[in-house]
Amino acid sequence: MPTINNIRTNQPLTTGGNVSNTDTSKSKPASGTQSNATESDSVSLSSQGQSVGQIHQQLATQEAFDTEKVNAIKEAIANGSYVIDADKLAANMIKLEDDLKGL
Repeated sequence: MPTINNIRTNQPLTTGGNVSNTDTSKSKPASGTQSNATESDSVSLSSQGQSVGQIHQQLATQEAFDTEKVNAIKEAIANGSYVIDADKLAANMIKLEDDLKGL
């Protein structure tokens, strides 16, 4: 089964199963009739689906986090200058809870 890492790094997904595109039941014409038309399957995405694909491509090329910001926070913690604003933290936690209620 593919992992989320395969998706983020644009690696091809594999399912491990064999997929066959041949279906002999469709290739035989009904008794008494003959058909030269070739049947094929097709898929089309809505504009929303296409937008999601474009967003995915953009996100796949970006870093997952800001390395400079992380290093600055690590340094501030190490030298004791990192200050946590308890009111801001609490407000953000409440906002997150409110946002999750809609899901």
